[in-house]
Amino acid sequence: MLTPTISFSELSKNSKRVAETLDKAKRLHVTRRDGEDMYLTTAGHDQQREETADITARLFAALMTTDGGARAIVLALPSVFPWVRHLAADELRQFVEELTHAAQDIAELDVHANLHRVIAEWRATARILADPDLTARLTGPLPDEDHGEVIAP
Repeated sequence: MLTPTISFSELSKNSKRVAETLDKAKRLHVTRRDGEDMYLTTAGHDQQREETADITARLFAALMTTDGGARAIVLALPSVFPWVRHLAADELRQFVEELTHAAQDIAELDVHANLHRVIAEWRATARILADPDLTARLTGPLPDEDHGEVIAP
């Protein structure tokens, strides 16, 4: 289902009409000129989305605790993340472990950022590994030049 879009000024000027639209659509995309866009949603719809994320995260984490479940997830990963084919077997295991921990963070702590970070970092790794020239440049020896002491930030 496509999420309707409204402007922030429309929300402030026509809140009753926006509320009626929200009751039908359950979720609205609110654009803003001076800030990040927002989503306006009904409490029930938001609760369902949270429950969906929680159940999915718990199922994923539970599957990872069994050999059969872990094997099924590893076999399914290329369908979800085609770039995993560039990872070595030990890197794939590490990705799955980090993905599992991030899913547990969603279920137990309501922290979603870790999942997005793990996926972005491993996708970047795969992107490097997919390019042999870039891999060679980034994994080769550093020049013998000494650029001085690195000061802690």
